[in-house]
Amino acid sequence: MVLKSPYTFLRACGLNPSMAMSVLFAGSVAGTGAVAAEVMQSPSFNRGDSGVYLAPSDSPTFYEQEFNTLRVDLSAVPIGSITVEDTTLGTAYADSALPQGETAPIIIGGKAGTTDPLFLETFLETSHLIIDRWRCESLSITNSEANQLIIVGVVSDGQSISPIPGTPRMRAVNGGNRAADMHSHSSYFDQLRIQAVSSGVNAKVDVLTLSNLYSRGGACLIDRVKADIIELRYLEIGGDEDLSTKEFVVANTVVYTALLAQGNTEEEMANPAIQ
Repeated sequence: MVLKSPYTFLRACGLNPSMAMSVLFAGSVAGTGAVAAEVMQSPSFNRGDSGVYLAPSDSPTFYEQEFNTLRVDLSAVPIGSITVEDTTLGTAYADSALPQGETAPIIIGGKAGTTDPLFLETFLETSHLIIDRWRCESLSITNSEANQLIIVGVVSDGQSISPIPGTPRMRAVNGGNRAADMHSHSSYFDQLRIQAVSSGVNAKVDVLTLSNLYSRGGACLIDRVKADIIELRYLEIGGDEDLSTKEFVVANTVVYTALLAQGNTEEEMANPAIQ
């Protein structure tokens, strides 16, 4: 009977969105034995479960049923690729909320340093950062550099694209026998956070692909990324229906060697709908 229950009932029973969808899916296509195996499996990044993951591990270092954030902590271990796609975030689904004290449904990059030597500045290094088909209330890119900066087909409720030219080098992530690739898709989370966490140690991901992310509830943030290519394509950014406020910002703290900005337009937008 539980497997026949609707999504809202499963959420009311305490299951997070990803687990509720897994149960509904399992109940629709599997027999009893397969359903039990599905429900009893441990959390997994590749199966789209929430938790705190120390890349490249597929099993979380922290997981609780009530914790619905997808957080990937990166260290100096080079990762071939990380992909997160087809995912709904923040308050973009019914009865959801951002984590307590948080104001952004998506946070990607490094961390600012402090005067404390235990908290030195970190960056996320990548050969190719792909930001594809996002829907955000706002999006800011700051304190980053790219040999090639590509901004194509972005529609936003006000935009400010003001990176500055410089000489960022071509960049790739090597490392010999690199750690396994990571792939998560078709999930619901209150927040997505992919970050370099070790003080003064830059994280390394050869290709980081974040595609078809639908968010609501705050600003999407990309900060402290060093890349060969930062590519933003076919984004819809906005929510206050006011072109005088700039909801899509590529700040003057972003430095590029070559810039392609093509087909980017402004258009008034309401907040993303709740799914």
